[in-house]
Parts: sequence; structure tokens; C-alpha cells
Amino acid sequence: MAHKHIYDAQGRQLCCTREEEKIYTKAGAKEIIHNEGCCSGDDHGHDHSNVNDSVFKLFLPAIISLLLLLAGIAMDNWFLQTWFTDGVRIIWYVAAYVPVGLPVLKEAVESIGKGEVFSEFFLMGLATIGAFAIGEYPEGVAVMLFYSVGEVFQTLAVSRAKSNIKSLLDQRPDEVTVLRDNEPQIVKAESVNIGETIQLKPGEKLGLDGELLSDSASFNTSALTGESKPDTKNKSETVLAGMINLNTVSHVKVTTAYSDSKLSKILELVQNATSQKAPTELFIRKFAKIYTPIVVFLAIGIALLPALFVSDYVFADWLYRALIFLVISCPCALVISIPLGYFGGIGAASRNGILFKGSNFLDVLANIQNVVMDKTGTMTEGVFKVQEVNFNTAFDKEEILQMVNTLESHSTHPVATAIHEYVGKPSNEIRLENTEEIAGHGLKSTVNGNDILVGNFKLMDKFEIQYDLDPNSIVYTTIAVAYDNKFVGYITIADTIKEDARETINLLHRLHVKATMLSGDKSTVVKHVAEQLGIDNAFGDLLPEDKVNKVKEIKAKGESVAFVGDGVNDAPVVALSDVGIAMGGLGSDATIETADVVIQDDRPSKIPMAINIGKQTKKIVWQNIGLAFGVKAIVLILGAGGLATMWEAVFADVGVALLAILNAIRIQRMKF
Repeated sequence: MAHKHIYDAQGRQLCCTREEEKIYTKAGAKEIIHNEGCCSGDDHGHDHSNVNDSVFKLFLPAIISLLLLLAGIAMDNWFLQTWFTDGVRIIWYVAAYVPVGLPVLKEAVESIGKGEVFSEFFLMGLATIGAFAIGEYPEGVAVMLFYSVGEVFQTLAVSRAKSNIKSLLDQRPDEVTVLRDNEPQIVKAESVNIGETIQLKPGEKLGLDGELLSDSASFNTSALTGESKPDTKNKSETVLAGMINLNTVSHVKVTTAYSDSKLSKILELVQNATSQKAPTELFIRKFAKIYTPIVVFLAIGIALLPALFVSDYVFADWLYRALIFLVISCPCALVISIPLGYFGGIGAASRNGILFKGSNFLDVLANIQNVVMDKTGTMTEGVFKVQEVNFNTAFDKEEILQMVNTLESHSTHPVATAIHEYVGKPSNEIRLENTEEIAGHGLKSTVNGNDILVGNFKLMDKFEIQYDLDPNSIVYTTIAVAYDNKFVGYITIADTIKEDARETINLLHRLHVKATMLSGDKSTVVKHVAEQLGIDNAFGDLLPEDKVNKVKEIKAKGESVAFVGDGVNDAPVVALSDVGIAMGGLGSDATIETADVVIQDDRPSKIPMAINIGKQTKKIVWQNIGLAFGVKAIVLILGAGGLATMWEAVFADVGVALLAILNAIRIQRMKF
């Protein structure tokens, strides 16, 4: 029987936990972690030696080089040997250089072959070979040794960042149990057809999106939302790939192909996120391409030009200074740590159920000044309940309610759901004709030859229906009803505020971000919710074009705007805003397509969390830029003046790169 992955109730995989990682190849590393098969069912556990061996192999060239270098330095200075001179000494240091230098020189040649002459590999190769040429063998080996160690640490850091994202994404089981002829069969998930039934045991992960056939089941959705709180689903509700069944054996009808599942779309989204670079990252890349050749020509100038001005010019001395200059000015710290910082930010966000479509949106959110949000489904639960039915006694209440219920069955709005729950199943006896939805107003249809209008009071005004009450006096969301050109009355519906909505606004204010609520709901309701939450500005009774105008007003002040909504109905506003944030991204394919940032669960507190992750990422990136330029500038001046040796150069390059890498991976450990 084929192996099935096993998970505990918290979603931790109990077997096959060694993830296959393709890692940074600059240091000549291949793969440090291999998926070497699964648990065999015995009690001996896994053999993790292959992981340790792979990491050891990464460091092995550096270890060999270090031992030979230390031995050479010892024989040069403390344990003098008569045979350790001339040709033997050169061969010894060449042997120390080869394990770490050869891969770098190979990369330099390959880069030149691709037309990239002035790469960091070229700089390192030139500087170290130059050191050998003037007899500074230990320094030449040391520069390449520390550079290679830095590359290995970079490899491990990038691998860790990828692992953070992969832990979110690599959630789809390869195989699922399908019922065929009422017999369970374990098959490849991609071979399952739409309409087939999956049997899901407790502790197993669902491999494809589907519809729950069992009466109810509890699922851990942390793989998708970052939330470990169990989510109970009832019969006919949608369940998604990556959810873990927690209690009883459940059956799921497959509704989506393996490649089209929500998890597949999210996987694709995050994998592509690194292709959209932040402006800072793009600038550093362009800067490095211009900066590196300038450095090479300056180094040539340092070596040769003093011959024209210095009376006691010694070529070897000035060449040594030029080589120091080359090593110091290598842009490794910038080229490595800045992408790693953004990559770490995307990984940290993914771990918390927030998906960024590119590192550029981390930068945008870091500087955001206004968060404009929808009300329903964003700050409120979007689960409406009928509070009151106030109809004129001249009409048959039950008959009108049945008409309203049947008409609302043409709408997917949460208000329609509330009416269905209150009235029950729509009547088959009511025949609707000429049904149309009037954007921002409501629904219109014809029943028994008479028009029926169901919507807000603007709909009543539009069709000149007379009513004798002030709509603003009603606090709750109100559904006005007219039949046969006469006002029937209204239905009040109430929504509940999300439990973390107030905390969200408080956190936004702490981040010095203004909050504005825009809604098509009536103004009294919107302002009532805004007052309870402490929202700065709130506007109700808005049509889609009104929302666009409100956002334009904010942008006209020169302020940046993030819009939070469902990403579908509010597409014009999302397009106008600097960054579009979609709430509850698991519910809609269109949301994942249109939004710049997708919050996978419905918790508004993830909005300030996303902003904070952006701010922390940007802070770390600029810390690294300041560190790299600051240290390099100081040591460059000392090197050009002959006051710095190759050892200081090593620190200015590799030491700063290591510090920058360690700083960049801090974001992967932060709690937000």
C-alpha cells in the first residue's frame, strides 16, 4: 500500500518532515536537505544523519581550507620548518586556496561567459589572485575562505526563509483515499476527478477542494489561515485542500481539480511574490551593476596613478592597497541581505496567514497613511439576522415575506441569507418576471402582474414610492419593501461587530494610520459601528462610484491609501488605491486574483499586522544598507591611505555581509 502522510491534531506532520530545498547556488551548494522517504512504521524514528551530512558537506571545503591555512600560518610564524619555503610554501597555500577558491573562480568564468564581467566572483577572484601575485599568500587564502563561509551562511539563511514559506505551501498530500464502488482506494491526488468522493480520517489532510457530504466535521485550518482554532463545517459547506480533519471520518465530494484548488493558487501566488521587487531592491541591483566596474577602475587607478606623483613609488605596495580596496568594495552585503530581508518579510507574513503578491507591497504598506475599509465582512461578521418585520397591516405579511424571500434568492448578499433563514425555503408557487438588480439600490421584479421592490430607501425614492417615516431614525440596516407602487413597510437586519475589530483600529492608530469606513449600508448604521470602534471617518449610503470619489479625495491630499474589502465588488476602489487588501481570501478565486495582499482568514487585526511586517522589513533593509555603506566607507578610506590590511578588508566585506544576513533573518523569528 502506498504511504500516507500522518498529521497530529495541531497540523504537525509526523513523518516525512525533511523538506526538499533548492538553495542559493552562489557558493556551489546543491541541496542541504533531502526528502529521503517516509517513516516505515517502526519505533526507531528517522535517520537524520543525511541532513547533518549535507550541511557538513557545505562547510567541508572551508574546514579543509582553514586547517591548511592555520597550519601554514603556524609554520610561517611559530613552528618554523626548513622545508616550508619557496615552492613548497606556495603549493601549500595554493592547496589551501583551491577548495574555497575554485568554485568562485568557476562562477566568475561562467558570469563572464554570460556577459556579466564585473560580478562579485570576479572581484573576489581578482583580489585573491592579485594577493598571490605579490606574495601575500595567507591573506589571499583568508579572503576567499571567509567569503566562502559567508556564502554558506547565506545559503542556509535563504534556505530557512524558503522553508518558512514552504511550510505554509507544502500542505497538499500527494495521495488521497477515494471511494470507488464503495471501496476505499489510495490514489494520486492529481488523478481524482471532480465529483468523486474522498474519505478523510481523523488527523488526515484534505488533498483537494470539495463539498462536505457528512453532517458536520471540525477542521484545523492553520495551514491556510495561520489560525489554530478549529473550524466546524456543516453538510454542503465548502472545505479546502490543506484543512486537517480533527474528529470523525468524513466524506468530501471533490469540486475542484488538483491544480485549481485554492491552495494551488495560493502556492503560485507566493512563489511568484519574489519576482515583484521592491524599489529599494531594484535600486541596489542597478547600483551594483554600475558600482562594481567603477570600483575595478578605481582599484587600477590606485595601483598605477601614484607612480606619477609619488617619488618612492613601489608597485607591490600600491597593488596591495588596490587589492584591499577591491575586497572592501565588493557589494556582497547589499546584494545578499536586501533580497533576503524582503524574502524574510514575505515568509513571516505567510506564516501568519497574510500573502503578499510582491516585496514592493511590503514597502508600500510600511508607509501607508490611510486604511479605507468596507464595513460588512471586514469589520463586521457579515452574518445578518432579522430583528423586526414592520409591515402595513393592509398587506398579507406572510405573502409579502414569501415574495421578498423568493426575490432575494436571486442575490448572494448576506442580507438575502438573513431573510432566507428567517422565512425559510423560497416558495415554488411564486413566479417572478423581469427580475433585475439595480446597483446600490436593490432588486425589482414583477409578481402577479404587479411590481415588487426590495432594497434601500433610495430604491423607494427612485420609483417615487411614498412613505411616512424618516429612514435615518432607524439604527439598523433596513430593507424597504413596496408592492403595486405602494409602500409595504420595512425589515430591520443587524450585523455583529468582529471581536478583534476594536483592537484593529487601536493598533492602526498606534501605527499612526488613519481609518476610514466606506459602505453602501445606511449612514446611521455605518456611523453607529464607527463610533463603537473609534474609526476616524465613516460614510454610508455609498454607491460604488461614491467610494471611488471618497478615495480620490484622500489621494488628492497626497496621502497613500490601502483599501480593505472583498476584492470583487470593490474592484474600482482596489485599482485606485496604492494597495488592495482582501479579507477572507480563501472564499474567492477572484479575491486572490485582484488583491495585492490577501488576508486568508477574516480577522481584521491582520491588517495592522501586515503593516507592521512591512515596517519591520523596511527597517531591517535600511539598517543593512547603512551598515554596509558605513563600514565600507571607513575601511575604504583607511585602505586607500595604506592604514588597513587585507584582514580589515575581509571584515568590511564578509564580516559586514554576515552581520547583514544575521540581521535580515531576525524578521523570520519576530512575533507580530
